Amino acid sequence: MGIEVVTLLIVLALLALMAFGIPLGVTTLAVSVCTALIYYGTNGLFLVASNVYHVLEKYELVAVPFFVFMANVLERSGIAHALFDSMSILGGRARGSVAVQTCVVAVILAAMSGIMGGEIVMLGLIALPQMLRLGYDRNLSIGIICAAGALATLIPPSVVMIVYGLAAQVSITKLFAAGAVPGMVLALIYITYIVIRCKLNPALAPINDIPETALPFHKRLKYLKGAILPFILIGCVLGAIYTGITTVTEAAAMGAVGAMIIAVILKQFSYRMIRDAMRQTALTVGSIIWLVLGAVSLVGIYNLIGGVSFLTGFLKGLDMHPLAVIAVMMAIVMVLGTFLEWIAIIFITVPIFAPVVVGLGYDPVWFGVLFAMNIQIYYLSPPFGPACFFLKSVAPKGIELQHIFKAVLPFIGLQVIGMVLVLFFPQLALWLPNLMFN
Repeated sequence: MGIEVVTLLIVLALLALMAFGIPLGVTTLAVSVCTALIYYGTNGLFLVASNVYHVLEKYELVAVPFFVFMANVLERSGIAHALFDSMSILGGRARGSVAVQTCVVAVILAAMSGIMGGEIVMLGLIALPQMLRLGYDRNLSIGIICAAGALATLIPPSVVMIVYGLAAQVSITKLFAAGAVPGMVLALIYITYIVIRCKLNPALAPINDIPETALPFHKRLKYLKGAILPFILIGCVLGAIYTGITTVTEAAAMGAVGAMIIAVILKQFSYRMIRDAMRQTALTVGSIIWLVLGAVSLVGIYNLIGGVSFLTGFLKGLDMHPLAVIAVMMAIVMVLGTFLEWIAIIFITVPIFAPVVVGLGYDPVWFGVLFAMNIQIYYLSPPFGPACFFLKSVAPKGIELQHIFKAVLPFIGLQVIGMVLVLFFPQLALWLPNLMFN
């Protein structure tokens, strides 16, 4: 049986099992075990276990639970409330200022946590009611929260970047540096979009009526005290990584401790808070590990039977411009995003794509940024956009899922524009890592 037929059968088996509602991690693990038994007999079970072990033993993977725990502690510490209040006052009474400050707060929260779900929930609880109370356009309010919240996939310390680095075997520190500028560019695109729309249609964003916003700018600066602790935490974690003082994993541990210190300072630290944060961390990391187990075992067995070489050769053999080949890869990721989890997409596609990218003469760090931007699109895209479901879980009554999916469509377009910019101007991603590490 040719590898082409085997590839088709594996895809059909995955789709069939998922159609029956079997979790993705179990699905991919089951298909990999069956494939291993068919090709290698009972010895195939050892091959599956060996593939998984070599990934799970990686020291860098320990950073994931630390960053997830840090995000869960910060979510419960009340720091997002203080940060949003400070930034909304700083924005004054310019039209659209609350939406703009929501984007700024999202960037800061992304740099503090590295994961998206908790950030969108926090913004949904804090920013969305405020914007709706002021009379902001509902679609604009919903769209900016989902889009800005998804910036956590790109802005360091992004968990997506950590997992990509493990799969592609590239420096996570360089990936963190590479994601910073594109993340800021994308945030500026969102802000520019908000400002232009509010300029053309002032009814979309009434003036912020908080009394402090009427103060002169220099007097409003004193309200920035709510941003002091977040910037200290960001500076310590990212500064330790970029200066080489610590590894990414050690910096993640520092961040977890720092988050608990912030909770103590804000008088939110308690046994119940830590218990809940640890419980949610265990649930999140447990689901991630199951997905890693399944995806890595499947790709490992598929590689042994010649599947990875087949797909790599197919992509390299395309009679297309190299950038067009990269665009094809991005399109494949977009399609997979309609029915697979992001971590499965990474471990299934990156071992195939990364050698092709290097063979075409491109930097896998740059490709990692494109990949992370594509994952952002996955987070917003119907029918399974996780960001939309996270926001729906805390949205006020009257906001249905179809409203959220409609609201994010313009921002998906802006994400595509940002990805195209990085595709044709690689220095947007490579300038900072080249400056820091060369």
